[in-house]
Amino acid sequence: MSVETSKTAEMEGSSPTRRTSRRIWLICLALAGLLGIGAYVALKVPGRAQSAAPPAAPRAVPVVVSPARSGDLAVYLSGIGSVTPLSTVTVRSRVDGQLMRTLFQEGQSVKAGDLLAEIDPRPFETQLTQAEGQLAKDEAALNNARLDLERYRSLVKGGFIPQQQLDTQASTVSQLSAAIKSDQGQIDSIRLQLTYTEILAPITGRAGLRLVDPGNMVHANDPGGLVVLTQVQPIAVIFTIPQDNLPAVLARQRQGGALPVDAYDREGRTKIATGTLVAIDNQIDVGTGTVRLKASFENREGELFPNQFVNARVQVDVLKGAVLVPNDAVQRGAQGPFVYVAKPDKTVELRKVSLGPTEGNVTAVREGVAAGDALIVDGVDKVQERSRVEPTVRERPAGARPAK
Repeated sequence: MSVETSKTAEMEGSSPTRRTSRRIWLICLALAGLLGIGAYVALKVPGRAQSAAPPAAPRAVPVVVSPARSGDLAVYLSGIGSVTPLSTVTVRSRVDGQLMRTLFQEGQSVKAGDLLAEIDPRPFETQLTQAEGQLAKDEAALNNARLDLERYRSLVKGGFIPQQQLDTQASTVSQLSAAIKSDQGQIDSIRLQLTYTEILAPITGRAGLRLVDPGNMVHANDPGGLVVLTQVQPIAVIFTIPQDNLPAVLARQRQGGALPVDAYDREGRTKIATGTLVAIDNQIDVGTGTVRLKASFENREGELFPNQFVNARVQVDVLKGAVLVPNDAVQRGAQGPFVYVAKPDKTVELRKVSLGPTEGNVTAVREGVAAGDALIVDGVDKVQERSRVEPTVRERPAGARPAK
């Protein structure tokens, strides 16, 4: 009786909220069971099994392709060089005197023989007058000595004077003749110095900045000179190449004909001028392992400037009918260079390649690719072997000539 009383008291003490929560849980469990049974029946009932669809095919990756092609590719060797004038002359005075005037403009192009400056000629003109006067005096003395010599010969024959006196007079004539030659040499020297008062351009070239202003005294031993002339037409470029590339240049030179050399700016993007190779140095620099080459450029428009740094390229060969691919298509990995080829079925194939020389934006391929293969040049980071792609063709790149 005490147990029944206890249960009755417990039921009477339970709250309505607790009873409501218990009912909600029971309802949820019932619904979950019904849903599970319905799904099982739906799969087992005939005619409903086909509602389970197969997995979707992988989506094609959009890529850009460019076809490999056959063409001729010029092979170049590049080297860093500097523009060097064929001649550089520091114009100096050959006599001492006052610089009266200069007749050139700084930076002006002058020709050989043009008058550049004048030095005061008056001191030399005075010396010339004195020398000419001395010459006239000695000539008069020589004429008188010759007349006396003739008289002495007649007197010696008559026995009026001794033979010694005749010999002395003959010696006097010889001395005066030598003095006249000395006077003539002095006159020629002064006249030569007088011509040096007009300073002429020794070469055709470009004048630099004026180093001495008119009015200053100049001397023959002045180290700076008056102006510096540089020959800029034609002009040379001296550049270096690695010693390993020297055999290719020598082989090309033995074939005859001029080797073209192109001069580019410091960034190697803009071609400045085109010339020809004229000389190869006779030894290799053991410190750098390079050899110096010299090219000549006409420089008619003054494109090249003395001491200008340039990138020189000499053409040593032309690959005929090479397989050419865009540089963007070539990838490099741990096992070497490779390309991704978009096959006709729109799947990707990875091919290892053997590369040749590069010129511009194309590279020659020795093995691994044939002309006409569609190479992926954009989107390579999204594909791999056997990936499905949706290719778009890019226009053929420039940089090489089609094969003939």
